[in-house]
Amino acid sequence: QVQLVESGGGLVQAGGSLRLSCAASGPTFSNYVMGWLRQTPGKEREFVAAIRRGGSTTYADSVKGRFTISRDNAKNTVYLQMNSLKPEDTAVYTCAARRDQYLSDSLRYDYWGQGTQVTVSS
Repeated sequence: QVQLVESGGGLVQAGGSLRLSCAASGPTFSNYVMGWLRQTPGKEREFVAAIRRGGSTTYADSVKGRFTISRDNAKNTVYLQMNSLKPEDTAVYTCAARRDQYLSDSLRYDYWGQGTQVTVSS
């Protein structure tokens, strides 16, 4: 069974940076597309970023140029570097894995972490 555990969330001022980490366990991690999604109370979950095994990525327009997703397959870990944070980035950020190698902004994933809170103050 795949397990995903996020860390690195917290409170930061607008313009600051945070790095989220997602530690994965279970079979065939390197074959999964890994993604970050986020959700604010009262709003639907939205796609943030995704990365393939080889390192190719895709981003939501709202975070493009500010966020960077990366992965270390040897460590079974995926990261989300968030720079130039804005108050509208405040959300619970969730790591997810999908059992394929197709990049998209889909919200469909096979495995989900518990999420980590990111709060950006103005």
